[in-house]
Amino acid sequence: MSDLRILIAGIGNIFLGDDAFGCEVLKRISQRKWPAGVRVVDFGIRGFDLAYAMLEGDDLIVLVDTTPRGEAPGTVYVVEPDLLELESLDARAMMVETHGMNPLKVLSMVKSMGGQLKKVILVGCEPETFGPEEGLMGLSPSVEAAVPEAVNIVESLVTKHLEAPMEMIA
Repeated sequence: MSDLRILIAGIGNIFLGDDAFGCEVLKRISQRKWPAGVRVVDFGIRGFDLAYAMLEGDDLIVLVDTTPRGEAPGTVYVVEPDLLELESLDARAMMVETHGMNPLKVLSMVKSMGGQLKKVILVGCEPETFGPEEGLMGLSPSVEAAVPEAVNIVESLVTKHLEAPMEMIA
């Protein structure tokens, strides 16, 4: 299993309250010792850097980000995006912003650059607040309370993937 490559990618803006969820989860995950082939990177809002990292052909990419879906703040989601839908998206709507990051746009950019995405999983959290216009440092209590759950989910996903037989991964 040592040939497996896994990218755990944190996404978020530490100056926008709960948008820092992915950054906080990655801070805790990066303190753990990971096997060879597992990269843990906090990309913040650097969409182009994430896209280029995704071009390396990882077997599993776990994105960790704030994910507004209308549930109670602090709700943690595990979503596997339909990678085939990326090809039908409007190119103009999928343009990557240089000072922000939308994971769907980054995935679309990777596909447009010829990248082969094998398996992508998003571990997201319902935000409570992104703060006032001038910004806000720190997570809300409900999102802060969700960080350990997200850490456990990411660790479980990676462990499960590393232990799966090779034919189950493809």
